[in-house]
Amino acid sequence: MSKSLLEQIAKLKEELNAIILAHNYQRAEVQDIADYTGDSLELSRKAAGTDAEVIVFCGVHFMAETAKILSPQKTVLLPDEEAGCPMADMITADQLEQEKAKYPGVQVVCYVNSSAAVKAGSDICCTSANAVQVVEAMDRDRPILFVPDQYLGHYAMRKTGREMHLWPGYCPTHMKIGVDDVNRQRARYPGAKVLVHPECRPDVIDAADEALSTGGIIRYAQSYQGSTLIVGTETGILHRLRQENPAVKYVPVTERGVCPNMKCITLEKVLWSMQEMEPNIEIPEEVRQRALAAVERMLEL
Repeated sequence: MSKSLLEQIAKLKEELNAIILAHNYQRAEVQDIADYTGDSLELSRKAAGTDAEVIVFCGVHFMAETAKILSPQKTVLLPDEEAGCPMADMITADQLEQEKAKYPGVQVVCYVNSSAAVKAGSDICCTSANAVQVVEAMDRDRPILFVPDQYLGHYAMRKTGREMHLWPGYCPTHMKIGVDDVNRQRARYPGAKVLVHPECRPDVIDAADEALSTGGIIRYAQSYQGSTLIVGTETGILHRLRQENPAVKYVPVTERGVCPNMKCITLEKVLWSMQEMEPNIEIPEEVRQRALAAVERMLEL
């Protein structure tokens, strides 16, 4: 890695009064230059609380949009505009409106892994960490539509006992994780705990010891007393786990759990983005306001 590349990024960051955010699934070297690493909403909230004028979001498109929703006065850069989220792309604002029309009085719970336009058409947002709590808080006399992730919705449905209509979206990366993978790693590392993300299929969640958000996995690992931890989510998280509690051996449930979209951003693209001040994320104000309302309802819980 070129020292001058890192120096140029650091210098530009200071000149622009910029903050660099990296999602837990980003490349190791991108995580290493970030001011903050974490979950998408956690990162956006941290950036909103700083005096930085420019947010460089190393993640995928919906994450940069969330940062813009919370910080409309700041410039938000996504170093690779092709870094999208297949799950977020599985529902459009028009499709959401058509689905809502099927269920009179419906309440829409929208996973933050969605576009600003879909958030704007929803009643409340949720994260993988608080989906159960959000669903539990919904009006019991009205139907619930959960978008776009059917597996996180199914997980929340089982945990709360609430019936919901589930949009058939899913994360292709978490779909690569199977029960056979869990069983194979358990046999290889007897006594190791298995943590998986609630975006995994129900049979995978049942085969694991815990289903936790990326933030939940990181917190669990910080106080883990065992020698080996088996982790079922995008493999980028292993870099941070190894940094924060290096005494533990971290093993992916499967090496196939790689999101190509999360690996789009490189250090060269971060530098280019700051030099050119693009791709610059913009959201129509009316859409932003409605999306913000859905996020704020969640934060009030």
